[in-house]
Amino acid sequence: MLLNKLQAHLEDIYEIQTQHRVHDFVIHDATLAAWLDNSGNARELPEKLLIHQDGDNIDVALYLDEQLIKRLEQYDPVFQLNDRNIHDFWVALEGISHFVYLIYNAEFQRAVSLFELELQAEVDKYILTAYLLGQQGSEAIPRSLHYHLYGNAEFDRRLQEHELHRYYQANELAAKFAAFIECCINSRMSNRKIANTLRRFYRLTHHQKIRSIMQLAG
Repeated sequence: MLLNKLQAHLEDIYEIQTQHRVHDFVIHDATLAAWLDNSGNARELPEKLLIHQDGDNIDVALYLDEQLIKRLEQYDPVFQLNDRNIHDFWVALEGISHFVYLIYNAEFQRAVSLFELELQAEVDKYILTAYLLGQQGSEAIPRSLHYHLYGNAEFDRRLQEHELHRYYQANELAAKFAAFIECCINSRMSNRKIANTLRRFYRLTHHQKIRSIMQLAG
């Protein structure tokens, strides 16, 4: 399953294990997704992580547009990531990232904020894109990757002001962290050191992540 393969790559990069596979939680019915969406500003999107918490119990579903998944299955980004499938790849990866981060922290009984989910997803897009391109034979990270993910980011006009601020801040901080990682790669830092940096970052809390990025960027 493509989605499970992408989940496995994330878990390998961050050296984590979760007890659930994302494919088992995916739904494609847009009407059902709209009914399950209990957020304050529900929007029609090709990807949504739907969460319902009742005490210590958490119900989770990941809505992904069925046509998007079919396109990714036809042009598998694990084997060839290019202009034809990269946007769909980033959309699906955002949902997978949210799912993995939520489940990983839930297994340790640690709450996560919406900001943490967005920040980690923005980082994961850069990291897994660079990783797959390397696996596919690319000798260097394309210079345009950072710009297309962060410098060229567009935000949904339907977002409320506080939501827009969260997305903007997550994008800005992820851009700083990704730039640091890119410098590490270009300076030929060992893969072990880079992996350790990524794994430590993944395990930080909301405010620890912000402090870490500001220190690295400084």
